[in-house]
Amino acid sequence: MGIFSRRKNKKFTYTPRFYKGAEEGSPFEMKHKFDGYRKTVGPAGGIKTKFKTAIEELKESPDKEANRRILIIVVILILIFLFIIEFDLSIFFSK
Repeated sequence: MGIFSRRKNKKFTYTPRFYKGAEEGSPFEMKHKFDGYRKTVGPAGGIKTKFKTAIEELKESPDKEANRRILIIVVILILIFLFIIEFDLSIFFSK
């Protein structure tokens, strides 16, 4: 019976009429337009590898103002989180 066996997909050898070949790549390939410029899209690694490549990419980027803006946003979000959990910031300041 066909209860436990899986149905196999049909394979077609379709090529578009005006496709010139592999010089531009496959027309059916799904790829993000910025993948060629990023290092973090590469092969899947551990979380440590992902953080290392992200930090290297951040250091190499020419837009220093965007990096500063990201840093400011992260600091503000951390302060908001500390405020929500009612963390006492007075331990960082001398009396």
